[in-house]
Amino acid sequence: MSAINQMSDLNQLLAQEHVLHHLSVPQLVEKILSKKEGSLTDRGAVLATTGTYTGRSPKDKFIVKDHESESTVNWGSTNQSIDDSTFVRLYHKVLDYLKERDELFVFKGYAGADKKNRLPIQVINEFAWHNLFAHQMFIRPTEQELSQHEAEFTVISAPTFKADPKVDGTNSEAFIIISFKHRIVLIGGTEYAGEIKKSIFSVMNYLLPKQNSMPMHCSANVGKEGDVALFFGLSGTGKTTLSADPERRLIGDDEHAWSHNGVANIEGGCYAKCISLSAEKEPQIFNAIQFGSVLENVVVDEETRVPDYDNTSLTENTRAAYPLHHIDNTVQPSIAGHPNAIVFLTADATGVLPPISKLTKEQAMYHFLSGYTSKLAGTERGVTSPQATFSACFGSPFLPLAPSVYAEMLGEKIDQFDTSVYLVNTGWTGGAYGEGERMKLSHTRSMVHAALEDELNSVETYTDPVFGLQIPLHCPGVPDDVLLPRKTWSNPEAYDKKAQELAEKFHENFKKFTHASSAIKNAGPASGRN
Repeated sequence: MSAINQMSDLNQLLAQEHVLHHLSVPQLVEKILSKKEGSLTDRGAVLATTGTYTGRSPKDKFIVKDHESESTVNWGSTNQSIDDSTFVRLYHKVLDYLKERDELFVFKGYAGADKKNRLPIQVINEFAWHNLFAHQMFIRPTEQELSQHEAEFTVISAPTFKADPKVDGTNSEAFIIISFKHRIVLIGGTEYAGEIKKSIFSVMNYLLPKQNSMPMHCSANVGKEGDVALFFGLSGTGKTTLSADPERRLIGDDEHAWSHNGVANIEGGCYAKCISLSAEKEPQIFNAIQFGSVLENVVVDEETRVPDYDNTSLTENTRAAYPLHHIDNTVQPSIAGHPNAIVFLTADATGVLPPISKLTKEQAMYHFLSGYTSKLAGTERGVTSPQATFSACFGSPFLPLAPSVYAEMLGEKIDQFDTSVYLVNTGWTGGAYGEGERMKLSHTRSMVHAALEDELNSVETYTDPVFGLQIPLHCPGVPDDVLLPRKTWSNPEAYDKKAQELAEKFHENFKKFTHASSAIKNAGPASGRN
């Protein structure tokens, strides 16, 4: 018997009449409208707002420290600990609270498209729109699979339950707590649906390495010849946009696993940022937002119900959740072979990193461990302008284990499958944020296309003197002067100063990776090395 089935209070809750199991999309939409949780846009998508919490709340996330997790989790400011007895008390308080709600909604499905490595999950929601979100984000079972489904992990989401930090051991009214012992994720105090998605990703980042499968915060697509590409990067760097390529089939936009079988999507849907979304720039994402999709914190015209994707009055972190089948050009089931190319995406707000460069294996390991980007406004509470940040493996908030575990797996796979790795800057050019401009999406698409089609291998390159990166001097569809960032600045001396500053930040951040080999350490920026 699994750990969650031993918790009889949960089974009693699920057996009550007010708990509605596995409603269809139309049924959930009807519930959302009748309960006034949201409204419809002109194209039939559900529109919901999340109140105070319009992004993840990392300071409110905990992992239960117990005999199973104590020696395996990489404890610290990212993986905050909470003791088991505190968790159990809060868990029972939440269950008692949910027993008094008018209705609850349960979704059963899977995390992981590869049936050999997938995790059966169930999501229990106070809000119908959260359950629709879960239905669209995770992998939906067939009727036969549903009849045989036994959840091995449960998410319980009670957004209107507010914790008392002094009594409940939390940092605020909100909490996201993972217990690997009880196989439960407990969420309360926040209406931001992304916490449901990312908590399961954190769970998979803990479980998959035990199965010799590498969990990855990346998007993935496959070309006509079966060539697979991975796109790593934090929220807002362009994973969803660049992987939704009409010339390639989408495997998934955010979370994948790389096992001996190849690459498999962890999810069954997409959770795209939709700030400044347009049919002209991103037609696949724009057209995917239809009946059954969920829009978060998007402002619409009161009369026409047409979304205004340029309106950021609620947050810059506006989101759209939709199932993969809303994208025409997808792989079903969402699995493919081993990657031919890996692209590390960074939205560099300093404007000094080149728009594209090819990495050696050692440079790939350095930049994977560094995970540099500029944290964009709205992706977390309190972030209102770009901030330089280093997030190990391009997904530090979701890594329960030490970054070296994931980095070593990546290094082994690069060697095994001779995978090419590129660093692509989707951030600023011609100056830092506030002076320069955002890299043109058309240029980025051309560079990525050239990389994936092996069009850059024979091109003459320039070695950046500070970062040591091999920059191609020519790329189809991109002006030559765009490729060398120093040439795009009106003041080259200002570029040099900013480049040195960023190099120092890389070195300072990498000091924590004390066990990295000399080869990897020396693959970083040349300036400031010890």
